[in-house]
Amino acid sequence: MAPHGTPKDEGSQEPPPITPGGTYSLQASTVSVGCKIYIRRQNPDGETEERLAEILSIRDKPTNAYGVRGVKQEDSHNPADRLEFFVHWDQFNKRLDEWVPGSRLIISRDLEWPRPKTGPASKKTIGKKAPGKGRGQSLLKKAATNALSAAASIRSEVGTPVPGTPTPSGAPSPSPAPSLSLKRKTPHDEDEDEEEDSDADADGEMDVDAEGEILDLDANETPPPPPPVSSFSKEQEIEKLRTSGSMTQSISEIARVKNLNRLQIGRHEIDAWYFSPYPQEYAHLPILYICEFCLSYFGSPFMLSRHRRRCNLLHPPGNEIYRHENISFFELDGKRQLAWCRNLSLLSKCFLDHKTLYYDVTPFLYYVMCFRDSTGCHIIGYFSKEKESADNYNVACILTLPQHQRHGYGKILIEFSYELSKKEGKLGSPEKPLSDLGLLGYRAYWAETIIELLLNTTDDISIDDIAQKTSITHADVMNT
Repeated sequence: MAPHGTPKDEGSQEPPPITPGGTYSLQASTVSVGCKIYIRRQNPDGETEERLAEILSIRDKPTNAYGVRGVKQEDSHNPADRLEFFVHWDQFNKRLDEWVPGSRLIISRDLEWPRPKTGPASKKTIGKKAPGKGRGQSLLKKAATNALSAAASIRSEVGTPVPGTPTPSGAPSPSPAPSLSLKRKTPHDEDEDEEEDSDADADGEMDVDAEGEILDLDANETPPPPPPVSSFSKEQEIEKLRTSGSMTQSISEIARVKNLNRLQIGRHEIDAWYFSPYPQEYAHLPILYICEFCLSYFGSPFMLSRHRRRCNLLHPPGNEIYRHENISFFELDGKRQLAWCRNLSLLSKCFLDHKTLYYDVTPFLYYVMCFRDSTGCHIIGYFSKEKESADNYNVACILTLPQHQRHGYGKILIEFSYELSKKEGKLGSPEKPLSDLGLLGYRAYWAETIIELLLNTTDDISIDDIAQKTSITHADVMNT
């Protein structure tokens, strides 16, 4: 087996190219996406450290379209600050990725370039005896492809029934017409395109005696299905837990660069963790201002203040179903409170990497936990659940806002979801995959609930008894 955290072919890979420090500059566009460079980073204790980071995106410094008129924005005299770099800190969680100005890059230290892409040697050597024979194989492949397509078209024309004419029972039904779809070009496809271009310009004529692939021109044979997309194993998911920000990463999903820097919600100003599909005109603002009662978003504090004069909402627009001291729970129907639930989904996407729902909220119920005081009900967190779940999920998404984390509110949200399952007389489980913080919270709740039940039970108890008394599914009980 390969070493822990190291690819199997790490020993055979060439070291990444290194540009010595002091020999490059930002103005010459030397630093590009994929490079690793040391950047100054301020720790929570106020100290500054030099940490290695990978550059994921580069942009010109954006201007604030919602800035105060007549006040010129502060502009650094350092030419490097004209560019901003979106970086991922080495050995840090993905939620700490951020935009940094060019002046924080340390160009006096070495610059590490990405390793060059090297495909497997057998892919390019098998079936090629001489450089001049590549063109012949390429022409054979193209001729076979054309023959297959021509045969398929003829067969479809012959087999297509005329409208109003009954189809004989013994005749095979025509194959469905291929659907038009757009496919994103993969690196493998780009390599094949480059290989075909090089073959087209190869010297020499086609060699009919060339040794290569044997092509079967049988038009009735269907091509083999594509190999299934590989997925992470359980061990790999847990290994990626600390640095990926989510238990499961979609391989086919395009990674989105974080578009918001900071959010102001009431008295709190917090950093955004991930990309959220707010309107483009609000992206890349220094601070996005959010009304803490209706969750509407604005580009400046002046716009927010004008909105607060007209906004009469002091609590989530739903039914208060639970109250204890200064904690209240509100139940909202996504179909009735469409705008409010969409705003909540947009806000929660800033802190949930795996969340993909931010528009279709009608099939869900939302349970929002609030803290009550003299000024109104302030949102602490929420969870959503499907109105009709085929898999008996009692939670679709669950979130405690960052400014209220580490106060035990997450446990209250989880416990409340299971109390609802008990009222319904069902076993419940959260929808998978869970985020890293969600997984830790649920494991702690499951372990504490099961241990408390075992300590308070004198008789023998089975797994089914534990599930029925706690509404935790059998699988979650077994995995705890």
